[in-house]
Amino acid sequence: MRHRKRTFKLGRTGSHRSAMLANMACSLITEGRIKTTLPKAKGLRRFAEKLITQSKLGTLHARRLVASKMRQPEAVQYLFDELAPVFEDRAGGYTRIIKLGRRLGDGAEMCYIELVDTPKATVEAEVAETEETTEA
Repeated sequence: MRHRKRTFKLGRTGSHRSAMLANMACSLITEGRIKTTLPKAKGLRRFAEKLITQSKLGTLHARRLVASKMRQPEAVQYLFDELAPVFEDRAGGYTRIIKLGRRLGDGAEMCYIELVDTPKATVEAEVAETEETTEA
């Protein structure tokens, strides 16, 4: 029985899944938003939010734990130096999933997963808002 064994397997082995989630988390943290399938985004949300919560501690031990899971030192440094202060007062819910519809090739449900309240997200929202006002 698989009681209390909930995880998103994604049709991959454990090592492949952990490597994929680590790479996706690094991309999400450095870019602020990535486009992926819905099951991958839901799995990534659990993974990334745990890393962000750990980064809010700011200790050396927390940095080493996050670095062991993310595998990209630049992304770890950006997470601790830039993003952790942004999320300091937030008690969770650091990511947002925006559904886009189905992919043409195989019908997979596509979505954006993005960080909430990040400097990049607010700049992109302001740019989109100014484009809408200039078109009207």
